Amino acid sequence: MKALIVVVALSVALAASPSYAQAPAGAQAPKPVPAAPAPAAPAPLQAPAQPPAPKPFPQGAKVAYVVLQRIANESADGRVATTRIQALQQKKAAELNEKNKQLTTMQQKLEKEGAVMSPSAAADLQKNIERVTLEVQRFTQDAQAEVQELQQSLQQEFQQRLEPVLQQVATDMGLQFVFNGPDAGLVWADSALDISAEVIKKLDSAKPPAAKPAAPTKPPGQ
Repeated sequence: MKALIVVVALSVALAASPSYAQAPAGAQAPKPVPAAPAPAAPAPLQAPAQPPAPKPFPQGAKVAYVVLQRIANESADGRVATTRIQALQQKKAAELNEKNKQLTTMQQKLEKEGAVMSPSAAADLQKNIERVTLEVQRFTQDAQAEVQELQQSLQQEFQQRLEPVLQQVATDMGLQFVFNGPDAGLVWADSALDISAEVIKKLDSAKPPAAKPAAPTKPPGQ
């Protein structure tokens, strides 16, 4: 599951104001420039075009497809999983940023003050820089592994929730095959065969599985 980041670029137009110089004595004053006509009133904003209504599912069709990425992005379970992954990524990025700041401060100190430090002090600072550099490298590797582990865990949970919902939707619609459109090698398919919206609706309305009760603990000696 990928989180999409939309970057909006803002452009600022700068209007240069005209400058006027005084005419020298005896020179003919320039004729006044006629005022520019007032700009026309802006056209009223048009409402954005509404997306076309989804086509009805073909009656009697036995084959359909879904877009799993869309289900992951738009379903409640998928959004929760994405939020958890992003929160962990931001937490690790902030921790790594602090470590990098510490490393940068030490490197700058060595560059500025190393010439006036005693040999032992400069050597100690160099060792600390090497130690923190190694810590940053290890932290980066551990953070990547932790994020990947969470992604795999959440993906497995999501698949376990999704599979029975897909089966139920296919059974209710009398389908024989349901493909994952982008990964099925389809060259073309009627958009009416896309049942992703139905799967998302069913998945959001399905109750999460009840947690298994904890096994009772036996008293000591039994």
